[in-house]
Amino acid sequence: MENKAVNADDYSHILGWGIDANPQNDPTYPIRHRTETNGEPVGPRGYNWERPPQQPIDVEVLHSNERPNVSAVFGTSTPPTGLSGQIRRWAFRFSESEYGHWLPLLIADRVNVVEGIVDDLKRGHIPNILAEKGMKADWKYNRKGLLQQALIGVVVTTTLLEFMSLNNTLKNA
Repeated sequence: MENKAVNADDYSHILGWGIDANPQNDPTYPIRHRTETNGEPVGPRGYNWERPPQQPIDVEVLHSNERPNVSAVFGTSTPPTGLSGQIRRWAFRFSESEYGHWLPLLIADRVNVVEGIVDDLKRGHIPNILAEKGMKADWKYNRKGLLQQALIGVVVTTTLLEFMSLNNTLKNA
């Protein structure tokens, strides 16, 4: 096997390296040089497509505070409601580049799962959580992972219950 020295400035041995080096083959290249002279754009104007007609807004639609308007089309199957909706509304006050936006949205998703279970119980439907979470498939194809998740759940739940009972004991003492 040949051992050849690699120049520190030569990256040609990396597959795909420099693929975007040709400005004639870069779709964003014309947009890079859009400048204004006396308030008038000089050079290519960017996108030249017509915006699709606006979908009717008949439910609350949350959208980024970095976006001036609602996108032309959007999902309406689950408008924000309940505690998860309040958390989502709060999250959309922050920029998409901040943890204050994404972390509350993750929490809102988890809260929404609990809200869905409570709604099922209110309607007299007992949800089959094991089936809905795919436990049968996990048991068949990922038994070790399922048992690990169950063990972690038991440890976390036990720790929380112990902490709450200790807290309660200290308050009553």
